[in-house]
Amino acid sequence: MTKGNLVPAEFVERRILSIRGQKVIIDADLAKLYGVETKVLNQAIRRNSARFPEDFAFRLTAEEFANLRSQSVTSSWGGRRYPPLAFTEHGALMAANVLRSERAIEMSVFVIRAFVKLRGILSSQVEMLRKLEELEDKVGEHDEALRSIVTAIRQLMAPDPKTPKIGFEAREKNS
Repeated sequence: MTKGNLVPAEFVERRILSIRGQKVIIDADLAKLYGVETKVLNQAIRRNSARFPEDFAFRLTAEEFANLRSQSVTSSWGGRRYPPLAFTEHGALMAANVLRSERAIEMSVFVIRAFVKLRGILSSQVEMLRKLEELEDKVGEHDEALRSIVTAIRQLMAPDPKTPKIGFEAREKNS
């Protein structure tokens, strides 16, 4: 792959969404990255369905798809008849294996690195929150300056309420 064809990591990272509590990439975006049409990707997945258990790839429900489309000003999925497939990190890698194209293999490296980077960011935030809690426990009642610094850090780490949330949480089914 020539340098002119490289895709910036941020391009891949922006396409990773949180659906059903998992980080996933939608089939149309994965197909674009792998240099194939969405229908070609989905056909390869159907032909190799045993390689794609539910924790590798799953089809969005109509409600999930409607929610996802409403969060996106422009739809990259066009006029689809069926809700898209969502691929986890392992599913994205498996898709590169079943496509067997040079581009799919090369781009799978970018996709996996983006998943790993996002996992690292989430992990570091959890670690930072744990350390802040430890620090708060050690702060005496008389050290108001340190307490205000901890509070300020917490505010910086908190998500901006004005920023729209990307992804969604699936509702629990009543059994």
